[in-house]
Amino acid sequence: MTWDLTPLWISLKTAFTATLITFFLGLTAARWMAFYSGRGKGLIDGLLIMPLVLPPTVVGFLLLLLFGKNGPLGQLLYQLGTTIIFSWPATVIAATTVAFPLMYKTARGAFEQIDTNVLNAARTLGASEWRVFWRVIIPLSWPGIAAGTVLSFARALGEFGATLMVAGNIPGKTATIPVTIFFAAEGGEMDKALIWVLIILALSFTVIMAESYWSRRQYNHSQVGRF
Repeated sequence: MTWDLTPLWISLKTAFTATLITFFLGLTAARWMAFYSGRGKGLIDGLLIMPLVLPPTVVGFLLLLLFGKNGPLGQLLYQLGTTIIFSWPATVIAATTVAFPLMYKTARGAFEQIDTNVLNAARTLGASEWRVFWRVIIPLSWPGIAAGTVLSFARALGEFGATLMVAGNIPGKTATIPVTIFFAAEGGEMDKALIWVLIILALSFTVIMAESYWSRRQYNHSQVGRF
């Protein structure tokens, strides 16, 4: 049997791309919501977290309504001569949608733990809001941001339901590892499915252990710096 490694490449490419997008979107939304005190904050927060609690098939269905041929964004893309459904970008959109709440929630929690007196002191010294964000808020909340990034990557890597609905199972194009596992098991190729299960377990475990090791090193350095 010829072994095809394209699902591995597709999954890694999708997870890295989705994590990169989620990183910046999550930080932006978390920064805004952490210091927002206007009306409707609870409603906005609930909408941003919604993909985390919805079944993946529901997320996929909503994405189909949005990016499908008759959807608002789908019609716009069609007029521009392109389409998203059943293409590799669809896998990125699905992975980004389900991973975003993890990055957003973790980063927001880290931002809200920062002493506002520190931020006000930086502003008093003449630092702009942009500088305060990147030079004060980000360094102080980096452990939480790193944890959110790792969780987002792991979630994007393991995404299945929404991906299957909006991207399908096109070999060499949209067939990620979870999708490949499902169809291999459905087709009775249990050995093939098991191998892919072991591969994705190894990938996820490696990423989580690397983040844990890095966090311990950062903590040890911070403790040494106190003495």
